Amino acid sequence: MKNIQLIISYRGTNYCGWQIQPNGVTIQEVIIRAIKELTGESVNLTGSGRTDAGVHALGQSANFFTASTIPPEGWYRALNTRLPADIRVISSRECQLDFHSRYQARGKSYLYKMLASPVASPFLADLAFYVPRTLDWMVMEEAAASFLGEHDFTAFMASGSSIKTTVRTITEISFSNNGDLWEITFTGNGFLYNMVRIMAGTLYEVGYGRLKPQAIKTIIEGKDRSKAGITAPAHGLYLKEVYY
Repeated sequence: MKNIQLIISYRGTNYCGWQIQPNGVTIQEVIIRAIKELTGESVNLTGSGRTDAGVHALGQSANFFTASTIPPEGWYRALNTRLPADIRVISSRECQLDFHSRYQARGKSYLYKMLASPVASPFLADLAFYVPRTLDWMVMEEAAASFLGEHDFTAFMASGSSIKTTVRTITEISFSNNGDLWEITFTGNGFLYNMVRIMAGTLYEVGYGRLKPQAIKTIIEGKDRSKAGITAPAHGLYLKEVYY
């Protein structure tokens, strides 16, 4: 048996998230089906973590075990002949038998896209959070600095999660833009359920003038979700990279 790691890019618009569920088509399900078409094997495909409905990925990591004779470096080409155009395997390799995409991940980076423009773009409707006015990006960058370091991020977690600890470390937050299209990249050792979307939504509130940049520190310390900003829409979020 070989343990194969895949790096996967996908547009999440037409899917009910990563993880298999009974109520709709998911990324995981489609890739597992493609593997079965190629080899006849019913595999367990382990992702680095879930992405919600509408969320995209530039570099999701997943692994599975196979007895197939397909060369490890050839899996990405073989799978792409069986996958729809909105899912692509970027690379494939053989890894150690004890490699686990989720449990051995040391960190992740996500990016969040916002289009701040008087007119929405029909080409970005499902790929960026549309904001019909200019935001104060300098103030947003100032506010983002309060997220850096190790904190209890209870105030930035959606309900419904059963985890052991809400403490996470954010190592970097960066901003970039191409005209009116802005990207905020968040890098850390892990993220809580909807944490990036709530951080992005809170920075949006700062840029809009509804929150002061100094409020971020107080919100973190207060651990009260109701004090943080909106949960930014799923379609602006991208899983960028998983670190091992």
